[in-house]
Amino acid sequence: MASLNWIGKDAVVNHDREVPFKLLHKVPSASVGKESKNLVIHGDNLEALKALMPFYKGKVKCIYIDPPYNTGNEGWVYNDKVNSPKIQEWIKKVVGREGEDLTRHDKWLCMMYPRLRLLRDLLTENGVIFISIDDNEHCNLRSLMDEIFGIGNFVVSFPRRTKSAGKTTDAVSANNDYVLVFAKNKKSVVFASLAIDDKAYKYKDEFFKERGSFALSQTLDYDSLSYSKSLDYELTLDGKRYYPGGRKDKFLSRKAGNHRSSDWAWRWSKELVNFGHKNGFLVVKKGKNGEPRIYTKTYYKVVIEKVNGSYQIIPIGRTKKLSTLDLTDSQYSNDVAKKDLRGIFGASAEFAYPKPISLIQYLIRAVSNTRNSIILDSFSGSGTTGHAVLDLNKKDGGNRKFIMVEMEDRVAKNITAERIKRAIKKYGYEDGFEFCELAKPLFNEKGQINERCSYTELATYIYFTETQTNAEKKNIKSPLVGVSGGTAYYLLYEGKGKNDLTRAALTKLKIKQPAVVYADRCLIDEDELREKGVVFKQIPYEIKVY
Repeated sequence: MASLNWIGKDAVVNHDREVPFKLLHKVPSASVGKESKNLVIHGDNLEALKALMPFYKGKVKCIYIDPPYNTGNEGWVYNDKVNSPKIQEWIKKVVGREGEDLTRHDKWLCMMYPRLRLLRDLLTENGVIFISIDDNEHCNLRSLMDEIFGIGNFVVSFPRRTKSAGKTTDAVSANNDYVLVFAKNKKSVVFASLAIDDKAYKYKDEFFKERGSFALSQTLDYDSLSYSKSLDYELTLDGKRYYPGGRKDKFLSRKAGNHRSSDWAWRWSKELVNFGHKNGFLVVKKGKNGEPRIYTKTYYKVVIEKVNGSYQIIPIGRTKKLSTLDLTDSQYSNDVAKKDLRGIFGASAEFAYPKPISLIQYLIRAVSNTRNSIILDSFSGSGTTGHAVLDLNKKDGGNRKFIMVEMEDRVAKNITAERIKRAIKKYGYEDGFEFCELAKPLFNEKGQINERCSYTELATYIYFTETQTNAEKKNIKSPLVGVSGGTAYYLLYEGKGKNDLTRAALTKLKIKQPAVVYADRCLIDEDELREKGVVFKQIPYEIKVY
């Protein structure tokens, strides 16, 4: 397979492995609720993704990212490895606003490569990543994804309608971008059939309560695939006779008149017609030529099926397979996204190129079995992904959790987190979120713990490992780290290698509920620990390097 090369690639191919493991530090004043497993992380997403690796490697079912499109008219700065001579060769140059400046493509690829490597590792084996992009980097991104994820794991590139009106100054109106889709392992992924809304089912009758509304789009003889003598019969409804194709004479040659040959047979057998007529599935209306024609009703909630030799009315959920044309519908456009934001921030809502809630929900629903999954967005911007997850959970009773990362200080606090705060209050979403900052590294790039690690820092790491929520510093009171889900967590730590769990130490803890105790060694036998409801774990002085 041909590989994509650019200036600086050698310096970033393994850069994800050189990033140290930082701590997540909860900011209670910017968070909503207690012990929420939803995260809004402020910081460089490369460092944030590395910070998530010990806890979420292989656990994220669905990733959506909306990285910079690199149009030349935008500014973006990321804390990447830029000290090698190759990268310095282009980093000193100004990224052009107009025209083709290849150095900005090199810079974009250097920024994306290590982040995509970490995102791939965070995905479950049956996980999927969706990436919004436009023509500026679509080809480069596809080549990059082929290299990192494998060409066999490419799924599709959805065109997405961005707006109703394109740029009026261009010769060709630009009305779309793309959503590129790759799987961690395509053979393990199951894509869902999406529910069809009932907008096309606009008629109601006396069966509405149990069958829903219905569509009336086809005649009983419409577009038969082939002529069948058994389906060419005289049909009597309410004392009147009908023939396929609107014929007035049963014996009229099928080659005569202007009727299509495919309309010279009914679509239903006599037995099915009798059942359908008796149960209200047929109706006579005037056709385009003014002649009475028989139409079939397609109900939203039910269909007719043959079960054990007889026809029955069966409840269904109407679904359709995913289509590459799905996202060309205007409901997924940026115009709708602006309305979403105005619904939260009012007329003052300002954010460049936000994505609509409907788009993120479509993508999440497109992957099967996401109701209890983790959804990650490492370029979170206006916070659409978190809003979409909370809204979808309210609609279908799911328990999805979101992780969002935003680098820019003003955006992370005043837009990303603020939007979720306001949405929770306005729409009554039950869940909250933890706003986190990236603290200093706890483990270096080799997975070794910082020798100057404090009790609070180590306790914070342990608590998040156990609960996937962040302990507040004020609640950490050595040796008690915190209590979650009916379990107490303790850390015996007075310096590396100096911490033994003895009977005397255990007595001092005064444990009154199930507990997990971290120490260097345990000098109490397992039966005694089990009797007291205690689980011993060794202090993690190093972690697996990812």
